[in-house]
Amino acid sequence: MTTSTSELIAAKAAELGFDACRFARVDAPWTAGDRLQQFIGHGRHGEMAWMADTAERRAHPNAMWNGARSAIMLGVNYGPDTNPLEALAHKDRGVISVYAQGDDYHELIKGRLKQLASWLASRFGGELKVFVDTAPLMEKPLAAQAGLGWQGKHTNLVSREFGSWLFLGSILTELELEADTPETDHCGSCQACLDICPTRAFPAPYQLDARRCISYLTIELKGPIPREFRGPMGNRIYGCDDCLAVCPWNKFAATAREQRLQARDALKAPALAELAALDDAGFRALFSKSPVKRIGRDRFVRNVLYAIGNSGEPRLAAEAERRLDDPSPLVRGAAVWALSRLLPAEVFADLRARHVPAEADGDVRAEWA
Repeated sequence: MTTSTSELIAAKAAELGFDACRFARVDAPWTAGDRLQQFIGHGRHGEMAWMADTAERRAHPNAMWNGARSAIMLGVNYGPDTNPLEALAHKDRGVISVYAQGDDYHELIKGRLKQLASWLASRFGGELKVFVDTAPLMEKPLAAQAGLGWQGKHTNLVSREFGSWLFLGSILTELELEADTPETDHCGSCQACLDICPTRAFPAPYQLDARRCISYLTIELKGPIPREFRGPMGNRIYGCDDCLAVCPWNKFAATAREQRLQARDALKAPALAELAALDDAGFRALFSKSPVKRIGRDRFVRNVLYAIGNSGEPRLAAEAERRLDDPSPLVRGAAVWALSRLLPAEVFADLRARHVPAEADGDVRAEWA
């Protein structure tokens, strides 16, 4: 029996540790570019200016590389071994998104993609380019086009085989490869992902307002998080998995087999008191090889202090009070908010009287108001 080029590529991808491999025509028509323009036109990208800056190249894969003919879409399963929603009940602990509890997936997948690309070039020739979530390529609609899954009502990819837990990588190539059938939408009437969102970040099914999304707020937003979202954040300190974890298709998901993607013990619901005490060196040590490291210590401790404010644990007020003298205004402001939630009014007023006269930063002074 003759083995096709696509079958050979899929076999090699499996050998290299990819859990899924499908193919799409790059020149196929799609509506993803129009949806992106609407998203940006409504300002729903927030401070992610790079999305608007690269919108023209993101509009269609051919807009970025006109020579591409086929896309090889690859997936790596990162399924957790427990339900991420369970950690939300432990208010003195922080919840880090599943994808960030292990090693940075970018480096892992990029390495495998380069191995596959090298093999492809030597075996079949032709120019190619590899992508892992960092270039202006809309990977989720391309993955749906290739049949890896479909974009659910929460706009994330859903797989019948892996549920919500699939990292994506892609290779664009000049090769003319046989395309797989696009996956159909299997959400039906379910809208569990929309209903569970703590900040109501979905204006409508299949639409996201990033400005209201906890993942955006805790990772992308550089300044203080708007007050209306601080309470709904709960103890989520880096990202949010609610809309992913609640999806019924997760009943088919399996735990990640790649050891480096499995959660480190230190990042499974870590104690907020310990995280609030991190200095820059401690932060870098704890999150070595982790995607969390990219937001920096100050933004991370900001998130931790908001979680402390939501904990309902007066004993954690001491950790927040220690941060009132932090070098970072962002951290000091978050500490003030946490204390306003945990301390009796008269104790908070006494703190205000002692700290406001010496506080030079206007944003922090506003938190005391």
